[in-house]
Amino acid sequence: MSLPGLPAGGTDPCVHCGFCLPTCASYRVLGTEMDSPRGRIHTLKAIEAGELEWDATVASHFDSCLGCFACVTACPSGVRYDQLIEATRPQLNAPQLRSPGQNVFRKLLFQLLPYPERLRALLTPLRAYTGTPLQTLARRSGLTRLLGPQLEAMEQLLPPLDPEAFRDGLPVLVPAQGERRARVGLVLGCVQRLFDPAVNAAAVRVLAANGIEVVIPPAQGCCGAVTHHQGELDQTRQLAQALITSFEAVVGPGKAAGAEPLDAVLVAASGCGHTMKAYSQLAGNSFAAPVADIQEFLQNLGLSETFQRALKPLHHADGSPASSERPLQLAYHDACHMLHGQGISQEPRALLRSIPYVQLREASEAGVCCGSAGIYNLVQPEEAAALGRIKADDLCGTGADLAVSANIGCSLQIRRHMPEAARPIPVTHPMQLLDQSYGNGQDRPG
Repeated sequence: MSLPGLPAGGTDPCVHCGFCLPTCASYRVLGTEMDSPRGRIHTLKAIEAGELEWDATVASHFDSCLGCFACVTACPSGVRYDQLIEATRPQLNAPQLRSPGQNVFRKLLFQLLPYPERLRALLTPLRAYTGTPLQTLARRSGLTRLLGPQLEAMEQLLPPLDPEAFRDGLPVLVPAQGERRARVGLVLGCVQRLFDPAVNAAAVRVLAANGIEVVIPPAQGCCGAVTHHQGELDQTRQLAQALITSFEAVVGPGKAAGAEPLDAVLVAASGCGHTMKAYSQLAGNSFAAPVADIQEFLQNLGLSETFQRALKPLHHADGSPASSERPLQLAYHDACHMLHGQGISQEPRALLRSIPYVQLREASEAGVCCGSAGIYNLVQPEEAAALGRIKADDLCGTGADLAVSANIGCSLQIRRHMPEAARPIPVTHPMQLLDQSYGNGQDRPG
């Protein structure tokens, strides 16, 4: 018996050597063989052989997987666990494999998170709550625990809501400064534009300052990453096609962004990039231009000489500028879908090193997931919290002044658990640091 969508012979290369175990986030916190990559592969083999059937218990061991792909990087036998778990995810969505409450909660998330306007409507009443003493009191008093573990996890991730989160104020076309070197589209991200809109604003300024014209379709929605990672394939295809259509609506003869084609479609949230690069396989369609992470594109193109000459030292927490005697220490966090999913690791580091008097500190467990993993920190809050604490401690343990994350889900997760660390540090996006060094915005993120 073969499972629908499972690559033929996909489980065969696994020799159960155990190299995947130290890298597996779920095994790290649960410590059980069935919650490890080789344990799940053993289960898939048993199902294919007719020795085991899907039930809620079997499904729970696959639900514990974060889909971080660290095991793919670690595997010496070349097992494509990423393909195996992607083929398995749709099987887990059979209603009998999860409780009614779990099914309802997931449907709620999939009807909210990919739709910025719906999410804005829900969050509007909370503007008077988030980031205020009332929120602090509710958390410290334990009132949020009355919401139940999953809703409490959602509340714990809520940042202060910036007024910019409730409007898309960026123009359709942002011209390049100086000689134009490239023309790109920018995907804003459904969660990023609400929970950290300053990242997109910084990304646009950095691109324009490097001679890059930026096209931003106003009607764009979610890329489909949040549903893709959970095996909701029909919704993923719909979201992907809608995003592609939003770019086609503004690029072309007589259209708002002009007739010239794009050199690339960029995204500043690495989890989105992983899904968007797979559009041809997922949706049978793709953008007219290649997809790239913004850091990948900038590093490959090269920062302009004008931009590089204008970069200035960032400031320490005490207000003093970084110097050769006292450089600003940065701990870069590798988002799983960037490192393991797209193979991007050196590009963001190279961009950060272009800032004067910056020094990078490497975390000891850089390849281990922070626990965000799409909606994992909402549907598996206990396991995710354990991983979040490990990640925050690891980043702080580098002795860095700042943690740097290029994925909104990771940033929210790490910020959520940073106050529990021995020496909490701020978390910011690489584009914000480049923007600040160039002379825009604040000297240092808070």
